[in-house]
Amino acid sequence: MEKTEALTLLKQHVATPSLVGHCISTAAVMKGLATELGQDAVLWETIGILHDIDFEEIDEDMEKHGLAGYEILRAAGVGDEIALPIKRHNHMIFGTDYTTPVEICLQVADSVSGLIVACAYVKGGNISDVTLKTVTKKYKTPSFAAGCDRTRIALGDALVPRERMYEIAISEITAVKDELGLN
Repeated sequence: MEKTEALTLLKQHVATPSLVGHCISTAAVMKGLATELGQDAVLWETIGILHDIDFEEIDEDMEKHGLAGYEILRAAGVGDEIALPIKRHNHMIFGTDYTTPVEICLQVADSVSGLIVACAYVKGGNISDVTLKTVTKKYKTPSFAAGCDRTRIALGDALVPRERMYEIAISEITAVKDELGLN
């Protein structure tokens, strides 16, 4: 599934621009991490785009999140290669027992994308002003972008050194800045 097809499917279920933006930024980070790890960047980007496809329909009920997404995707003819990591990404149901690179990186991308975008907003929406130093400092401030779960970001340390992960995330979000309304 290509990016445009995944976005079309996402927008059939998600109307809130900020949630669509979150999915796009998560997908961008997933794509970059896949490339870094020698994985299928198109597949991982698709997983990132679709990971919150159920969020509005379940009214943000975290006891259903991911599980309902799996059902939506399977009903749309999407295979388990995409649907299963999305089903399992809800850490409130599945904890942090993630073993495959795609599952770990979805945890990382879901949270670090929000941290990077929040850093850009602090810089007036200028993603080009977000540096490794900025992200490292803001990561250490739990009250900043409090919804970005630092423990989920730390899961990626086993796969990609933290500084490199931040560099990838900044670079990939910069590449989709126009879609996100950033400068």
